Parts: sequence; structure tokens; C-alpha cells
Amino acid sequence: MLSKRIGVLSESLTIAISSKAKEMKANGIDVISFSAGEPDFDTPKVIKDTVIKALDAGCGKYTPVPGAADTLKAIAVKLKRDNNLEYKTSQIVTNVGAKHSLFNIFQCIIDDGDEVIIPSPYWVSYPEIVKFSGGNPVIVETSEENKFKITALQLKNAITPRTKAIVLNSPSNPCGGVYSKDELLAIGEVLKGTNIVVLSDEIYEKLTYNDQFVATASVSDDMFKRTITINGLSKCGAMPGWRFGYMASVMDELNAAVKKLQSQSTSNISSIVQAGAIPALLGEADADIAYMKSKFMERRDWAVEAINNIKGLSVVKPDGAFYLFVSCKDVEPNSVKFCQELLEKGLVATVPGVGFGMDGYFRISFACDLESIKKGIARIAEFVENYKK
Repeated sequence: MLSKRIGVLSESLTIAISSKAKEMKANGIDVISFSAGEPDFDTPKVIKDTVIKALDAGCGKYTPVPGAADTLKAIAVKLKRDNNLEYKTSQIVTNVGAKHSLFNIFQCIIDDGDEVIIPSPYWVSYPEIVKFSGGNPVIVETSEENKFKITALQLKNAITPRTKAIVLNSPSNPCGGVYSKDELLAIGEVLKGTNIVVLSDEIYEKLTYNDQFVATASVSDDMFKRTITINGLSKCGAMPGWRFGYMASVMDELNAAVKKLQSQSTSNISSIVQAGAIPALLGEADADIAYMKSKFMERRDWAVEAINNIKGLSVVKPDGAFYLFVSCKDVEPNSVKFCQELLEKGLVATVPGVGFGMDGYFRISFACDLESIKKGIARIAEFVENYKK
């Protein structure tokens, strides 16, 4: 009954582990979950208040497919203010989260057999959406020494006549790598003279802890022309369930295609969500985001030191996002086995690195309170000490 197309998809490991942990909790088991990729902070009050006012004023009607005029204008203002990127509102499309942006883009640019370069470790959905679109993910394994970021030389060696696009995620999920301006310029030099599109997923942009965030499209005119900027408010706006994402590019043919596709699928995203997004985009929740960021940094610093004090485990301190990508190779190189046993015996939910394209690692989300982090890492330490005894 089912199509061959749906058969190429794998279930998201992050969702599978998170669901298992929730099931165990519902059965009264004291599980600490480090698996969820969402902030534990509430949506800022200014956003919620704006939505309440909008509802009272009659918000709830259809909007144009790409978004309401005031929403698109707010995105354009944000991109100019934060990233020095100049887009017309006609070059912006709102989507049901950044994942929807990616899905629309790949559906519109990929033909059967086209290749998409994806550095690993990668967010679990990148290769799956490429495969569903008929493309071939070309996985380029990065290294701890370079904080899990693809180098210009690695990119050059991965390009073939079938290469259609490369995905960059900065700051990245699962390892928190943040590309510098020089690194992005070097990547841009490799791409000059090609028709390769850059999909730049910048969903964690406001959660950087060292250097200032640099938007991929901002580093040169050539990169601006070939880059599709993808962003949203799930992470930095503490709005994961609102499902607000957007894409921006100067590729008018692509923009028209995405609007056409979306007109036959979701049409416009929720008008109520769009109303709530505007104050977040215009900076009215920046104080809340700054507070959130300070707490994430505090948790990161404590957790990195604690993990690196566990014999057999190690982690590179992330420069952004709210994840630790922990090496367990010296304890158990099979990350699925490690994480399954850690959940069943140690009562801690984490995500196997194999789901991100790199076995021998597991991901911890520190988007939870510090007390839970301390308790969970203590359980991990006890589990590792007793492993295989």
C-alpha cells in the first residue's frame, strides 16, 4: 500500500529516544532526559501578550502563502539589523519551522541522483530529507580537532559534477560548532565558479558563547547570491511548539517554486503564530534571550568539566547551541547500545551519535535545569564506572 518513497525515511532517533523516556516517566520511573532539543524556558511574556491582543483583535484569518506583510517586514528588519543581510520581503517565505523550510527547498532543487554535501556529525533530518527528495547525501566526516566543522579542503575534495548543494549548520546540532568569518570565506572560495547552493541553517544563531555569530550569506557577494538563509524561533525564541521558521534568498526562481509548493501543502503558516513572531523578530524579547543564553553558558561550563572528569568519556567544549557531543569510544563504540543501556540501567536519556552520522559518540542536551544536569551526569559517571563489570 505504501509508496517506495516513504520507505527511504528512517525514524528520527532523537524523537524515538525522547518518546521512550517520556513513556518511562509516565510509568513512574525517575528518568532524567537529556534528549530533547528544545529550551526549558517559557516563551517570553511579550510574545504571549502580543498573541492575546492579536486574538482579541480578530487575528486568525488566512494570510498570503509566504506570510503576512508585517511578518515578512519584521523578518527583513531582523536580517538587516542582526546579520547585515538585505532582502526584499518578496525574497522571504515563512514556514512551519525550519525543518519545513529545508523540506520545501530540497523538494524544489533536487532531482534524482543529485548530491548534497553534509558534514557529519549532522542534524538527523538533513540526509533523510535529501533522500526523500531523490538526492544522495554525501557525508563528509569532520574531526574534534576542528570542532567538527568541514574545512575548505574537505569540501573541495567532496565536490563532483553531481553536487547540487552543501548544508552548513552554525551553530551546529549536535556539537555546537560555530563557523568563523575566515572559515566561511575559505568555503566561499572553493565554491566560486560553481552553481552549488549553500543551505545555511542558523536556527541557533543567538546562542553563541565566544565569538560573534557570522551569517554565511554576509561574508561575500558571491556567498550572498548562492546562500539560502534558514532560521526560526524554536530555539532562540523559546518557541519550539509554535513552529515558526523562515527562509530567505535572492534566488527568485527558487522563491517562486517554494511558494508554489507551499500553496499546495500548508498554504500560509498560522496567522496567530506570525503575530507572536513579530516582537521576537524585532528584538522585544532580547532581554529574555540574553538571560536564557547566560544560563545555557553556566550549564555548559559545568557539564563540560564534569564529563571530562569521567574516565572513558570526553567532550569538546561547544561554542554555541545547547548540546554536548560526547565521545564514548573508549567505553562502548556502539553508540546505540551505549545509549539504550544508559537509559535502561542508568535512567538517563541521551541520543546515539550514529543518528548524527558519527558512531562512538552520544548527544546530551543541556536545555534543562542545572540540578537535573548534575544529577544526570552523576548517573552517567556511575553507569560508565560499572559498565561491563
